[in-house]
Amino acid sequence: MDALDALMSSMALPPAYRQMVEAVHRPVAEAIARRRAELGRPIVVGLCGSQGSGKSTMSAFLRTLLRDGGLRAVVISLDDLYLTLPQRQALAAAVHPLLRTRGVPGTHDPGLGLALVDVLTDPSGAEVSLPQFDKAEDTRAPAETWPRVRAPVDVLLLEGWCVGAAPQSDEALVEPINALEKDKDADGRWRRYVNDQLKGDYARLFARIDLLALLQAPSFDVVFGWRALQEKKLAERVAREGAAGRRVMDEAEIEVFLMHYQRLTEHILREMPGRADIVMPMDEDHRITGVRFRT
Repeated sequence: MDALDALMSSMALPPAYRQMVEAVHRPVAEAIARRRAELGRPIVVGLCGSQGSGKSTMSAFLRTLLRDGGLRAVVISLDDLYLTLPQRQALAAAVHPLLRTRGVPGTHDPGLGLALVDVLTDPSGAEVSLPQFDKAEDTRAPAETWPRVRAPVDVLLLEGWCVGAAPQSDEALVEPINALEKDKDADGRWRRYVNDQLKGDYARLFARIDLLALLQAPSFDVVFGWRALQEKKLAERVAREGAAGRRVMDEAEIEVFLMHYQRLTEHILREMPGRADIVMPMDEDHRITGVRFRT
């Protein structure tokens, strides 16, 4: 069993999924390898995609394909850069209560991301610990449990729902777009803070991206179904394995949760396809329908 077959087996993917790997994943991996060769140095690849779009799956396949091609590749999820629960509680008290909920810009530590980019692409050969966030505990996992890799890597894959996102105009922030913004952020203080974060350390982190790829959902409306499917799978795993501390959201909770992401997700879907280096359009059934490369 080769590395791809082993990965598919671990994810319980059917043999037919290999067609998707050859049609989409492999050409993307080859484009990444070409960029690495062109620049002659370690590169950062940003992978953006909405909730439930399959970023983790795509990242795992790209890492495997790149390693098969002789490149040292590691994946960092933006989720693993979340602020700790006490940090977000302090932020919620000082700035806005909605910042207690992890997800939007302002609830991560982009400075930690920048430090990781620096050390992972440095030729010194240092051993690096990759942070891990424990979603069951809603805070960062103990540092002694973090996986370790040795720098430098050839490709650093940075994946996350708002990776590479650009800020909105001030005018676009005026009107609330959903019930959460209308009821919990009537004065716009939360959404202005989130937008301002994209102009600061997030912009500095995203500026390190050498190649930006987008898993393009057909609309924000389908994201609810994708996220609900994730919760269904989580519920099945909890029932099967008795995963301690894993709470499953119901549909009403999913809807409220996704309202935190709606504004920026819709902005990304409007704005990013025109500048991303690689765009992978998706249909409502969660299938990647092709891949477009910017020339």
